[in-house]
Amino acid sequence: MAQFDSGRPDQNTMKRITLTTNPSKDYELLDSGHEEKLERFGSVVLARPDPQALWEKTLGAGEWANAQGTYTREGKDGQWDGKLPKEWTIDIESLKLNIRPTSFKHVGVFPEQVSNWQWGSELIKNAGREVSVLNLFGYTGAATLAAAAAGASVTHVDASKTAVAWARENAALSGLEGKPVRWIIEDVLLFVKREIKRGAKYDGIIMDPPAFGHGPKNELWKIEENFIELVKLCSELLSEKPLFFLINGYAAGYSPLAFAYNIEFLQKKFGGEIEYGDLAIAEKSGRMLPCGIFARWS
Repeated sequence: MAQFDSGRPDQNTMKRITLTTNPSKDYELLDSGHEEKLERFGSVVLARPDPQALWEKTLGAGEWANAQGTYTREGKDGQWDGKLPKEWTIDIESLKLNIRPTSFKHVGVFPEQVSNWQWGSELIKNAGREVSVLNLFGYTGAATLAAAAAGASVTHVDASKTAVAWARENAALSGLEGKPVRWIIEDVLLFVKREIKRGAKYDGIIMDPPAFGHGPKNELWKIEENFIELVKLCSELLSEKPLFFLINGYAAGYSPLAFAYNIEFLQKKFGGEIEYGDLAIAEKSGRMLPCGIFARWS
């Protein structure tokens, strides 16, 4: 029987893996279950919802009750109960990051991303040349700061003025305020289109697209409508010898393969490797809590 080339790289050149964050001095997943997780950030223990934790808890109710802060939600509104600081600083992967519990249950850092910070940092350090990185939906800046600490010049883009201000605080805390970082408050799609017109080029691109969001001038982002366009536009911003392309995601219902197939063009053009799979955090009990998905090319 005749065999035809599908035009796609062989599946063996795309490797599925799980990236796992293990306990560290200032972060630990203590327990999870019944759609909740119990975490330690520095010396502060927080309990908050997590829909992925569909199993029994291993710790007793008394240990959960000792959390300094517990997040509860009724309808669209949420709040933190308990005696917890307004903000405090932790050390994670040689970065100092401000922890600030928000009304959306987030605290300003996603520990499951540690492996990606390490991966990008090593690629930058080993490049043997100047490296420019574009971080889209950059939030509070951990990926930006990891890349800057490794020696890259970084353009950090987020639509939220609050998030960018928080990222700049983290840069100062980490002693990286003097690094070559551009802090941009703008709609991601509009910024990327302008960068294409300006002829800008980047060696590495990081993006963490939300399922839904608004730009600073109320521009609308929907992942199902805008994601494919964004990746195509970003392909025009890549340098002649790109180092990496990383996509993270938290939109429920998507497979990491959906991300991986969007970056196949890099493998066709430049060779290299595509890895995709789950982001997870290791719990004290030995279980792993799934926290998101990713695909990355290098």
